[in-house]
Amino acid sequence: MSRYVVANWKSHKTLAQASQWLSRFLKVHTPQANLTVIVAPAMPFLFPLHQFLDDNKSGVVLAAQDISSFPFGSYTGAVAAEMLEGVVSYALVGHSERRRWFHETHHDVANKAREALAVGMTPIVCVDQPYALAQLAALTDTEVKASIIGYGPVEAVGGAIAPAPERIKAALAEIMAIAPDSPILYGGSVNGKNAGAYMKISGLAGLMVATASLQPEEFADICRQVAES
Repeated sequence: MSRYVVANWKSHKTLAQASQWLSRFLKVHTPQANLTVIVAPAMPFLFPLHQFLDDNKSGVVLAAQDISSFPFGSYTGAVAAEMLEGVVSYALVGHSERRRWFHETHHDVANKAREALAVGMTPIVCVDQPYALAQLAALTDTEVKASIIGYGPVEAVGGAIAPAPERIKAALAEIMAIAPDSPILYGGSVNGKNAGAYMKISGLAGLMVATASLQPEEFADICRQVAES
């Protein structure tokens, strides 16, 4: 099984700090053939960081933290998926913080996933329980199959609570029944101390890391644990 680790920086880091992070990470990270390392910085930094990673032949790829649910057009402030073509390989859509603070609906998230797929970008569709079925039902079976599913219980987002692996295992089984052909990632209070335990869950393809990804050395350690699982 291919493995994935996502660093979601959310609204953290300046461009200088982001560049320093990448420099430090590349010094301590050992690339693995079975592991895809995905970094999701703030939108303004995608283009310069893409150039940095390309120049350094790093193997690290970028994700957008969000994209528009609309194509090119009169949508002031929106960033269409087509604008990021060739710069990012993935796009986070439907993160619980977007659903909560920006009032995104299942329909909005489905449209974002479709916009990503239309330009060859893989959407990482974020879901939570007990709403995963409704959240994924807005997509066709083909669209779900072409996506990565990111499961993150709302109460665990932000580093406050790290759920027991047994609970994640039960939720994962339900999501696998809905999306049997999609890689499924877990995200929520993941850090270097619990990453290995989470990766012992059968069927889990990787981890989404937020707070712990802000430190390059800890994130490199998490990448190592995922690759060795």
